[in-house]
Amino acid sequence: MTVRVRLAPSPTGNLHIGSARTGVFNWLFARHHGGKFILRIEDTDLERSRPEYTENILEGLRWLGLNWDEGPFFQSQRLDLYKRAVQKLLDEGLAYRCYTSAEELEALREAQKARGEAPRYDNRHRNLTPEQRAAFEAEGRSSVIRFKIEDEREIVWNDLVRGKMSWRGSDLGGDMVIARASEEESGQPLYNFVVVVDDIDMQITHVIRGEDHIANTAKQILLYEALGAKIPEFAHSPLILNKDGRKLSKRDGVTSISDFQQMGFTAEGLVNYMTLLGWSPPDSTQEIFTLETAAKEFSFERVNKAGAKFDWDKLDWLNSQYIHNMPVEQLTDLLIPYWQAAGYKFDGGRTRPWLEQLVALISQSLTRLVDAVGMSQLFFSDTVEFSDEANTQLKQEGSAAVLEGIVTALQNQPQLSQESAQDIIKQVVKEQKVKKGLVMRSLRAALTGDVHGPDLIESWLLLNQIGLDRPRLSTAITQVN
Repeated sequence: MTVRVRLAPSPTGNLHIGSARTGVFNWLFARHHGGKFILRIEDTDLERSRPEYTENILEGLRWLGLNWDEGPFFQSQRLDLYKRAVQKLLDEGLAYRCYTSAEELEALREAQKARGEAPRYDNRHRNLTPEQRAAFEAEGRSSVIRFKIEDEREIVWNDLVRGKMSWRGSDLGGDMVIARASEEESGQPLYNFVVVVDDIDMQITHVIRGEDHIANTAKQILLYEALGAKIPEFAHSPLILNKDGRKLSKRDGVTSISDFQQMGFTAEGLVNYMTLLGWSPPDSTQEIFTLETAAKEFSFERVNKAGAKFDWDKLDWLNSQYIHNMPVEQLTDLLIPYWQAAGYKFDGGRTRPWLEQLVALISQSLTRLVDAVGMSQLFFSDTVEFSDEANTQLKQEGSAAVLEGIVTALQNQPQLSQESAQDIIKQVVKEQKVKKGLVMRSLRAALTGDVHGPDLIESWLLLNQIGLDRPRLSTAITQVN
């Protein structure tokens, strides 16, 4: 048997991290078994589905590296397949037309609520005669199509994550609507039905999804049987929870993959973290691995039943590890869009080699890619604002004289190097008989506007290359005087 799994997001919103994590588990399982990962877009909700959401889903999966083998298939283009399946169930007496009005259903629910009962359809139109159906149609009533569910039926399956699962037909809310009223004779097919038809048609062997679909599974197993198909295996992964132990939602802020991307997370760091949301590798000390490495070890025996709490600190740490170990050329490519979005200008000597030197300078201090915007601002601005600490440093006795000495020495060094920059510092220390610390602190305050920051000599060299070091030194001297 060739393993065939599918990810089936709905384009009613951007790619959610929960859907993406489901995609990760499907991808890992398929690759582990040498199988196929299929992408299906469940866009039968015509009112809420949007092409921009579809594009967001496709872009997000590509960005994460979850390349699919077949698809994307769109349910909206497969309606004839669903209608034939609906008709098959009608012809075999496994489904029927229900003419119960919305008002009658509401009255039924209110009566059940008053008696303290769970809401369920009472199957009142299951056995209508042709004359009764004709009478309802003569009244102008539209019909939905319901699939028969026997209350005494027990539905059992072995979940790859949760073990033996058992549901009774009486717990499923009565006969299930599989197609709602529409101008089409067979109605508009609904989620629980079309999912099964698609899985049969695409020969899906394993359905891997979140635990919030468990109740759907019992209904869908009955549909697989009714359509004469082999039932796939099921694996229901734990939900992603917020810090309070509730399902992660939009109320918790960022939840879509594109949001994480904008916040400066790398694809490698985010997908690594998602892999660990509910799964643990055999070597519990290993936390950093690629998708390909994880696929070699992946199994549902190591997927937890309990919900996985989202840990921002852990994600930040993982992300920083990928940034710190990334080649400068690759990291530069990733940072340029953030600088551009911040309005930074790439002129005045800010060439690709210069940018790569800047990246090498700040890379080990980055946690997220977006951090580079703040860290590198002083290199893209003609002037800097002095912090209170920098002003205090510049007003120290001897600071102005030190800066003047550096400016004088620079007249003989139009292009700085590591060696010549160090020589200037030594020269000023010797000539003015001051401590090196005073020179270094005053130089940093003048060049960067702060007393903390990246390596001073490397920063000086970068500013010197674009001609900003001497103007800043002169500005600082003027401010002190």
